[in-house]
Amino acid sequence: MVKIACLGIGLMGDPMARNLVAAGHDVTIWNRTRAKAKAICGATVADTPAAAVAGAEIIISMMSDGHATLAIQSESELRGTLQHGQIWIEMASIKPAEARAQADDLTSFGVAHLDAPVSGGTAGAIAATLAIMVGGDAGTFASAAPILSALGRPVHVGPSGTGQLAKLANQGIVGITIGAVAEAMLLLEKGGANPAAVRDALRGGFADSTVLQLHGARMTDDDLDARAKAAIQLKDMNNIMDEAHNLGLSLPMSADIQTRFKTLCCDMGLGGLDHAALYLELLARNPKD
Repeated sequence: MVKIACLGIGLMGDPMARNLVAAGHDVTIWNRTRAKAKAICGATVADTPAAAVAGAEIIISMMSDGHATLAIQSESELRGTLQHGQIWIEMASIKPAEARAQADDLTSFGVAHLDAPVSGGTAGAIAATLAIMVGGDAGTFASAAPILSALGRPVHVGPSGTGQLAKLANQGIVGITIGAVAEAMLLLEKGGANPAAVRDALRGGFADSTVLQLHGARMTDDDLDARAKAAIQLKDMNNIMDEAHNLGLSLPMSADIQTRFKTLCCDMGLGGLDHAALYLELLARNPKD
């Protein structure tokens, strides 16, 4: 049993904390909205981030973005509770530079750091089958791997910041594939084919993917309640383009998808829907029947 602090109990943080409790760990949770934290049976609810972190061996942050984690990490009360030997695992999707800055800051307290963003959505979080991309020291990863294995499949991908870089690559593939699947579903619907039957026909072929099967069904079934919010996908696309700029790269497909998600979230006001709702942006581009 390991004493773990979980900061952030949202769509992903909630099932992740539940799986850590189910694995037999001593879990203390904190969330800005206390009612969400209280709903997790078997976990201790802390009134402040500092109270959650005090005495924890592992600290897992799953906030909305890097700024939110920084705000918590900068609190003087929390900083006063940090202890040598703790491991802070940042599991939110943030910028690689933000992950490296977190690691550098925590070093002065003797606190090790891993950036370990995830892929798999709420379904993967509930089933504990998340893909976990981990950047940081290899020895620290080895210490934390048994904990992370209660949430999914952790893989060490390199030094600090590379977990976040791997997640950006993942999100670029997801975002671009959602765009391609949306176009395919619209083509099928307008051409008179049965999209569900076509998705079945494509199983096992080169075009098959989780995005095709799950998100394609959500698009044509108008099932767009958020599992992974479009606004979060936009944040990730923005981070991809920022990183590409820093590296002097041109990523035209990512740039196009970024613009489309910006239209969906900002111009159409639909950022709270699932990222499969990019289909609605495509519908808006095309004439109605």
